Amino acid sequence: MAETGEAPRTVILTVDDDPGVSRAVARDLRRRYGGTHRVVRAETAASALDALNEMKLRGDLVAVILADYRMPQMNGIEFLEQAMDVYPGARRVLLTAYADTGAAIDAINVVDLDHYLLKPWDPPEEKLYPVVDDLLETWLASDHRPVPETRVVGHRWSAHSSEVREFLARNQVPYRWYPSDEPEGQRLLAAAGEDGMRLPLVITPDGEALVEPDGTELASRVGLATTPSADFYDLVVIGGGPAGLGAAVYGASEGLRTVLVERTATGGQAGQSSRIENYLGFPDGVSGAQLTERARRQAARFGAEMLTAREVTALEVNGPSRTVRFADGSAIAAHTVILATGVSYRQLDAPGVAELTGRGVYYGSALTEAAGCAGKDVYIVGGANSAGQAAVYLARGARSVTILVRAASLTRSMSHYLVQQIADLPGIAVRTATEVVEAHGTDHLEQITLRDTGTGRTERVDAQWLFVFIGAAPLTDWLEGVVTRDGRGFVVAGPDLSPGGQPPAGWPLDRAPYHLETSVPGVFVAGDARSESAKRVASAVGEGAMAVMLVHRYLERL
Repeated sequence: MAETGEAPRTVILTVDDDPGVSRAVARDLRRRYGGTHRVVRAETAASALDALNEMKLRGDLVAVILADYRMPQMNGIEFLEQAMDVYPGARRVLLTAYADTGAAIDAINVVDLDHYLLKPWDPPEEKLYPVVDDLLETWLASDHRPVPETRVVGHRWSAHSSEVREFLARNQVPYRWYPSDEPEGQRLLAAAGEDGMRLPLVITPDGEALVEPDGTELASRVGLATTPSADFYDLVVIGGGPAGLGAAVYGASEGLRTVLVERTATGGQAGQSSRIENYLGFPDGVSGAQLTERARRQAARFGAEMLTAREVTALEVNGPSRTVRFADGSAIAAHTVILATGVSYRQLDAPGVAELTGRGVYYGSALTEAAGCAGKDVYIVGGANSAGQAAVYLARGARSVTILVRAASLTRSMSHYLVQQIADLPGIAVRTATEVVEAHGTDHLEQITLRDTGTGRTERVDAQWLFVFIGAAPLTDWLEGVVTRDGRGFVVAGPDLSPGGQPPAGWPLDRAPYHLETSVPGVFVAGDARSESAKRVASAVGEGAMAVMLVHRYLERL
């Protein structure tokens, strides 16, 4: 480590499960780079990931990661795939034997591998150092500087403080939390001239103090794009969940001027999932945040523009143009629009719940609150996959997790693999035929009243944490009178618009609507907002891609 007052040295990390090889790699690297870089050695992928996470928290810079391919539990490709989520800018090298060069070549696409090295590489002056020299030079030329942290001062049971933390976390904005009643929080409040009566206080990396900021103000001050760069696009995608991100990736990659508009944070409900285990291509599962961040980076790399904290309030048809209006009165227009607004969790209609939302009652996983659940009793309302995933995740630290469902079992609404996981975890209990009828507490949740739907018997239990995952309410009220919706508010599209084979009333074209096209030509719907959709991440991504294909077909006939 560097001496006090000296900048920390950049890290080169090497991981190999063979102790002899591991020591040899580290020895060769230190011989050449030890004076300018810190060489960190690990003998398992798990310990290497732990080291990377610790360095991330300290703000260390990691320039190059070298990983052996053949490691138990997690091979080098799988390790590098997870390592790139921690340090996406680090250069990645796979150490491999001649027999594994095929896997190394495949890894170039899987983990954006920078180089693979055949073992042994003697002499290192010819086969190792030139490669690492080039990678360090490339890394230095990139923008590798650590992202300055945003600081948030708030009260533990402040609903607005919880919303700000969740907003920053879901938008991948690094921040540090300071309770307002602790010394450092008090110092920051005093420096900003605040007495703590108005919370949260957000201090941006450049030192600007924001008091009780709304989403738009917060987004613009922490570096998120909120203003469109143009007035007219080929495609506007409304909603940043899996369907919207899929549409943005395919639209931008195929040359369409594409802008994605998201009112809160990309990822939607899937982005809040602690672990998605049935998504194709991720046999060990992937968190919603990881999947979302990769998709967001991919869309940006293809040139898609992404606007955050922009609420769409209206859609207008003006000849061949489709105009999207925002809550602040501004607007953008495009040839085509894809509605990927997804769904939100339905509100729990019980006395006391609304008043305690954000103060012990949370909708969705609220992963920023998970640390506070350690050693506590947690209740989860809901029987679908999102509730099950949250239960498994929270059970790692909570004293107990109780899932409350009105149905007789979980099997009708939850995937089989999750039902099995829950049954195998002793820390999770499932109470069927049970509903929450009241929440109790002063400044935060303290108790809930449960009712047995069969007998009507009620019971009051202690609870500081209640996570709600019930129903799916489409975010489509702003489309009333513009596109056809079903009785529950989901958007009707394609063949469902004309069950008798005839075009829908008012349809102006001499063809039937395309498969995902709404009752307005050039306006398509994808994902959970579509009537009769599958409500799965994979199908949402597929519909986003399919919608772009239909956009091209529509544009060809303009």
